[in-house]
Amino acid sequence: MPEMKLPPDHVPVQAGKIGVLIMNLGTPDGTDYWSMRRYLKEFLWDRRVIETPRAVWWPILNLIILQTRPQKKGRDYATIWNKELDESFLKTITRNQAEKLGSQLAASSDKVVVDWAMRYGNPAIKPAVERLLKAGCDRILAVSLYPQYAAATVATANDHLFRALMEMRWQPTVRVAPPYHDEPVYIDALAQSIRAHLAGLDHDPEVILASFHGVPQKYVEAGDPYYCHCHKTWRLLGEALGMGPDRLMMTFQSRFGPDEWIKPYTDKTVEALARKGVKSMAILAPGFSADCLETLEELNGENRHIFEANGGERFSYIPCLNDSDLGMGVIRTVVERELMGWLPARIGPSATPEPGR
Repeated sequence: MPEMKLPPDHVPVQAGKIGVLIMNLGTPDGTDYWSMRRYLKEFLWDRRVIETPRAVWWPILNLIILQTRPQKKGRDYATIWNKELDESFLKTITRNQAEKLGSQLAASSDKVVVDWAMRYGNPAIKPAVERLLKAGCDRILAVSLYPQYAAATVATANDHLFRALMEMRWQPTVRVAPPYHDEPVYIDALAQSIRAHLAGLDHDPEVILASFHGVPQKYVEAGDPYYCHCHKTWRLLGEALGMGPDRLMMTFQSRFGPDEWIKPYTDKTVEALARKGVKSMAILAPGFSADCLETLEELNGENRHIFEANGGERFSYIPCLNDSDLGMGVIRTVVERELMGWLPARIGPSATPEPGR
């Protein structure tokens, strides 16, 4: 990228840098009622998340859900809260991912600035974009840390980014990284993490569940590719591990509301396995780049209890890739590939996607 040269009387301009903005779903600021209420209201009022007509949804949300759900979810968050930093582990891990990525890229180029944001809660997306612009970034790569695309995750994060751009006189050039559900380095990282976890157990789990976050069935029928992306991740992971569908199963968690969601359901499957006589199982969440409420409390807590209450004996949770070396390898590979053309050459070694994957 050529260096910008301005005449002496030109207004001050910060430019010539490239920003990388990594985005995740979100987190409340605390576990108290009002923090949870603010977070849930922002989340559940998003048309990408709840597509019910507003006239119908407003009284349900404000007069029913927000009266009781903040207390319950606050108690759930309190069980997995990072008390040392007084924040959710999703926030802690996402910050670590951004800092590590920034350090890795800075070792090869001084043109790249990394920042991070959450779609819901703090740190918000618009201030992160403003920080990147202030640092001199006239180009920004937006990377949603959701391997599989869904309108309720990737699209809403991009919507919020574009809303911020709508208020700017001089918009930066923006690229949006595609989903990486079938990226070879991602599948390999998942497989390596599973093998390493299983090697540390004193038993061999009879069944392994790959649990993805669910979405309403009608969203998929309307054209959302999420189910297909999850299915491909699961298929490729099974091939990488040499496991068939009876050993590595795919399920969907975190249902909300009365609508039918994509199946099979994680909690119902865990219960059925235990009742059928399965005594040991492991579970992982390939659709999450960082551990959060849905993994630490719902999978490792709630579903562990379901398994043990119905006759299961050995339950093991396999952590997300988080900011491990494997996890950072995935993020860096995606970022380096999408920065090509903005930098004179690759700023470091990264995996080359295999044809046909």
